[in-house]
Amino acid sequence: MFLEPKYRGQRSGWIEVIAGCMFSGKTEELLRRLRRATIAHQNVKIFKPMTDHRYSKDEVVSHDDNAVPSIVVDQPNEILSYARDVHVVGIDEAQFFTNDLVKVCEKMALMGIRVIVAGLDLDYRGVPFGPMPSMLAAAEYVTKVHAICIHCGNLATHSYRLNKEESQVLLGEKDMYEPRCRTCYSMGNIIDFN
Repeated sequence: MFLEPKYRGQRSGWIEVIAGCMFSGKTEELLRRLRRATIAHQNVKIFKPMTDHRYSKDEVVSHDDNAVPSIVVDQPNEILSYARDVHVVGIDEAQFFTNDLVKVCEKMALMGIRVIVAGLDLDYRGVPFGPMPSMLAAAEYVTKVHAICIHCGNLATHSYRLNKEESQVLLGEKDMYEPRCRTCYSMGNIIDFN
């Protein structure tokens, strides 16, 4: 495809996705990348869904208590209104957004913005979660992070829910979920905890 001269040399944006189970360090990795961009004097904005209010209403907070002020949005399209004069956009807990998130991220990348998205790739049932499968397909860069299975020490890829609540979205911390490898996840509650 031939590009008109006005588009030659235009700064290109891209999409990076950080995916994995709970307690795998997704938010920590997102914050690390945003800190590096800030050190490089790039204009950075970070967003989170209104749904996520576990640790803070208006900050992105990792499980190790790193916190960064964020912009809370209800719908992905709201992010575009903040995307002027921004070099890097970070989006945490992407699985809680609608599928419109993919188009919003693609639009920002076409605007020359580096977009970094972090989220659960699978829900507690082991099913692809929200817009994450499409985000993974649309991304130029994908990082899969892992926790450690608390039962056997192998790489954990699943978020095991410890109670019987069946709704897909159940905000929780270490008392409601634990990271498990494929085998320990499939064993369910028959695992001997002793």
